[in-house]
Amino acid sequence: MDDLRGVVAPLADLLLDSRERARAAALHRPADQDGYRVAHVGLRMLLGAYLGVEPSDVTLVRQPCPLCRAPHGRPGVPGVPLCFSLSRTDGLCLLAFAETAVGADVETLPASDVVAGLATMLHPEETAELAACPPDRRPAAFARVWTRKEAYLKGLGTGLARDLHLDRLGTCACGPCPVPGWAVHDVAVETGYAAAVAVAEE
Repeated sequence: MDDLRGVVAPLADLLLDSRERARAAALHRPADQDGYRVAHVGLRMLLGAYLGVEPSDVTLVRQPCPLCRAPHGRPGVPGVPLCFSLSRTDGLCLLAFAETAVGADVETLPASDVVAGLATMLHPEETAELAACPPDRRPAAFARVWTRKEAYLKGLGTGLARDLHLDRLGTCACGPCPVPGWAVHDVAVETGYAAAVAVAEE
């Protein structure tokens, strides 16, 4: 993503809408501002290609949240069946597109203290798996389960508003636990990151 900043800078003002430009400007770190612009310019260019319209003409909305009906659910384009999800972290961006609901997440491997602070929020079996994991492997195991879980919750449209105890995605390096109605897969990324995508089965 870092390599794209120089290319994206002149496109951002042309392609992003006023809300996206304001959100980018509100981020504190210049790296976060650049990362937001790269991710959203890329999203618009791919959506424009898929839909056969100019990237700047793509209208982005939020669907109602399944839990509270407020407009912070899955992103979408009005009147278009194409589903998509965007995630970004320092240095990487992940975009997913599907004909059914989809969620994607990419994360930098966390520090050990972050793992310790968040592990108890997960499904009890996931918490136990992390506790049994050797300390040097725990950040990678946590990142696997976290990206799987967040991709699934983004696909549902609830995000982290849904209780993290409810769903077991697992920490195992061999793959996620089955989730009824969904296909959840790890995404191959470079060392130091973890990523996953969840797609609703038809």
